[in-house]
Amino acid sequence: MPWASSPRASPVVTGVDDEGPVGFACQSFASVSLEPPLILFCADHRGRSWPRIRETGRFCVNVLGEDQAGLCSRFGSSRGQRFEGLDWELSRWGTPALPGVMLRVHGEVETVHQAGDHDVVIGRVSELEYDGYERPMIFYRGAFGTEFEDPARRHPDATPASMLNWGDGIRWG
Repeated sequence: MPWASSPRASPVVTGVDDEGPVGFACQSFASVSLEPPLILFCADHRGRSWPRIRETGRFCVNVLGEDQAGLCSRFGSSRGQRFEGLDWELSRWGTPALPGVMLRVHGEVETVHQAGDHDVVIGRVSELEYDGYERPMIFYRGAFGTEFEDPARRHPDATPASMLNWGDGIRWG
């Protein structure tokens, strides 16, 4: 399964509705088109966060820097408070902008395609904000970082399927 070991950036998708701010750690995010400017991300349509963001039609993809594993864990866990005690701001687009991230992609939902238990969201980009990070947070073979050892050495009994788990019962989306 070559896709199972592909490195990927670890963004957090945020939005806000009448109940307040909401967000989730997203495992799939990519550029789709330059003209018009479109991106895509995948979201679990059974989760609590994505349906609220979808309803408003606006989002912010906060691409994390390499040292922001704590921020990723905060939004990747269904346990605990995501915005409680976090110094975030409401962007001019009306979405939560997380502090100190590498890049913010502000956008609006263009189309949504159901794919199994996830939605593939195509978003029209309204604005990009770059905060100066040089290296993004990367999730690869079950770990965060930029330098990875072969997981077979760390876990000789692991199967390819087990390497896809985040661990400790934490689910994305």
